Amino acid sequence: MNAPTDRNPHDHAARCRAQALEAWQRGDAASAEQAFARLIEQLPDDAEALLFLASRELERGHSAGAIERLGAARRAHPRDPAVLHQLGAAQVQSGDWRGAEASLREALELAPGMFVARLRLGVVFEQQGLRHEAIRTYLGAINAAQAQGRWLSDETTAPGLRDAVKHAARYVAAGRRELFDAVIEPLRQRYGRAELARVDQCLAIYLHELPPPLPDPRQRPLFLYFPGVPSQPFYPHERFPEHARLEAAVEAIRGELRTVLADADDPLEPFLGAPPAEAEAARLLESTGAQEAGWDAFFFYRHGERYDDNCARCPRTSALLDTLPLVRIRDHAPETLYSVLRPGTHILPHRGVTNTRLVTHLPLTVPPDCALRVGGQTHVWEEGRCVTFDDTYEHEAWNRSGQTRVVLIMDSWNPDLTEAERLAVTDLVAAIGDFNRPAPAP
Repeated sequence: MNAPTDRNPHDHAARCRAQALEAWQRGDAASAEQAFARLIEQLPDDAEALLFLASRELERGHSAGAIERLGAARRAHPRDPAVLHQLGAAQVQSGDWRGAEASLREALELAPGMFVARLRLGVVFEQQGLRHEAIRTYLGAINAAQAQGRWLSDETTAPGLRDAVKHAARYVAAGRRELFDAVIEPLRQRYGRAELARVDQCLAIYLHELPPPLPDPRQRPLFLYFPGVPSQPFYPHERFPEHARLEAAVEAIRGELRTVLADADDPLEPFLGAPPAEAEAARLLESTGAQEAGWDAFFFYRHGERYDDNCARCPRTSALLDTLPLVRIRDHAPETLYSVLRPGTHILPHRGVTNTRLVTHLPLTVPPDCALRVGGQTHVWEEGRCVTFDDTYEHEAWNRSGQTRVVLIMDSWNPDLTEAERLAVTDLVAAIGDFNRPAPAP
């Protein structure tokens, strides 16, 4: 008796696919390849079969054969990112850098989360001598992978990618060091290397080349630690003589605040951002009573961006703030605002980003049972009296009263930094921000 045959070609193709996948699952790549080859005879445009057969060609070092297979797959499936990615990989192996760049860019336009494709695109840029593009692309690949819990260690990295990932990490580290050194170098030339020795140490700490020599275990900056300056939760009032102008104008500032709070048509914005920022609010805010916790803001500047309409609504406050030596760093600072803490709100313990700048509060409306705690030391605000603290210490604030508490917040340079150091930190933080900004889609 003759063996049964599949009368329908699609039944035969399905049988071949099942045989191929079963063989692949048990580790028999040769049998899987044979089954996929039989499948291609029935369905020449099948993407799964073409991708597998191309991968086998690449394993043998036959990039031309792989490119031929993948070319057929691309013609049949022009918007399949997996096909484009594999084609780019084959073109990398063949040394066709321009072709690989085009294929990988197209794959990432369709599927931006393909971090292995982004890693390969970094290789392409590096091979073409495009150093800046390679650094940004490698960094984007590493960040995307690590956000998914991958490439954090050998155990979370596929064996075939470990060397490439380690190379990318070294390449990024070297390029980052080179870039940041170049940012500081003009100031070294201007002021002398000795004058910027603490800045050099600060950069080395940021790059994890040195451990942070933190003199106080309560202090842990989230971003940038500047060594060699005294560590203290609160700073003496006399270190900031310019704040006397704020205190002298407190009634005018409070009058403009009242106008803002009375304007129901133009409400304040949540300090932690508009919804959906519920997770951040839940982490940082807690209600101490029946009323829902609320921390609102009226910004004059945020992340260095001037809120022109708000400044126009409070001209005297805005003009006075503009006369102060605030921290001014592109895309980062100053940060100045009316901080409005609703009744029964507790801002839970948290830490700030850097000890190069300090935070100053000018209390405007302070009901009973409101306070600020920094590094375990509690301070009760006094209306019209500035208080300055280092927010890299764990700190919290609360309003346990039934009324609203408002302080004017601004950032100040740490007074223990020299002029040259402030200029260097300004340039360095802006450069770090540029470097860490997500790379545009290829």
